[in-house]
Amino acid sequence: MRRRDFITLLITLLGATLLGAVLLGGAAMLAPAGAADPYPNRPIRLVVPYPPGGGTDIVARVLGQKLHESLGQPVVIDNRGGAGGTIGTAAAAKAAPDGYTLVLVPTSHVINPSIYAKLAYDTEKDFAPITMVASTAILMAVNPRVGADTMRGFVEAAKARPQEIANFGSAGAGTVFHLTGELLKQLTGLPLQHVPYRGGAPTVTALIAGEIPLAFETVLALQPHVRAGTLRALATTSPRRSAAMPEIPTTAEAGFPQMVADNSYALFAPAGTPAVILARLNEATVAALKLPDVRDRLREQGAEVVGNSQAELAAYVAAEIPKWAALARQAGVKPE
Repeated sequence: MRRRDFITLLITLLGATLLGAVLLGGAAMLAPAGAADPYPNRPIRLVVPYPPGGGTDIVARVLGQKLHESLGQPVVIDNRGGAGGTIGTAAAAKAAPDGYTLVLVPTSHVINPSIYAKLAYDTEKDFAPITMVASTAILMAVNPRVGADTMRGFVEAAKARPQEIANFGSAGAGTVFHLTGELLKQLTGLPLQHVPYRGGAPTVTALIAGEIPLAFETVLALQPHVRAGTLRALATTSPRRSAAMPEIPTTAEAGFPQMVADNSYALFAPAGTPAVILARLNEATVAALKLPDVRDRLREQGAEVVGNSQAELAAYVAAEIPKWAALARQAGVKPE
């Protein structure tokens, strides 16, 4: 080979190599972040800002199992109760926005801004919506020693024995259960004092033990104990009777049409989580909620699946915050 031809060939080969490197580099720049390390490739932490055994925990464990199956990674439930759910929610807000920390919150999430004067997070700005998972009826239940079988019967008993029936319990200050109890006080004039617990499970335990005569909790948390006879259900605050306990009348049917509320469970990630990961989580969660076994398991516990879009959940949050703030003012609840 002549020297000139050899130099020409060498220049051609070098040019092709450099061009290939440039093209590969450009492709890498255009590829989605994490394409070489697809999401998820390690366990996902699902924060439940309440102790084990309550309604939020039950929904989280049903969902976590199915997400494990669809995403191929374990979903570890991290129960962090206290302060009406704000401790665990704050921890989730401060987590890295990488899709490996999620939080499941009940309706108290949109109530807390009107209950707590200083939250460690912004309810709208610090969370990226994924989907509304489910909604469940709220049950008004009493310890059998109260001696009331109906809502009217409870009100009469509380008026006749105010020192004995002097308080009610809930899963924490600012929860939907707390405000429902405050609304009962407002409508009936009963001088009930609120006793906050660190979640639904401790509330139910206290009610069974007779530490409190009355509590508001989800059908999920109370139904097994009502069935066993250790607690007595008086009414459900839902617009219609619960499919899980159709024998229990609504508060409207009991003569208190103003007491209408339910408890919804919504899934969020920390703000700043990449849109592609949020879309993947929405798709996986909504698909899981459509499975017959998931729907049936939640329905048996008194919950109805939802599974809406990210935009719909964002709109829900924006609308619910002022609604509950108005109710808190009407009930005379002052921010702590």
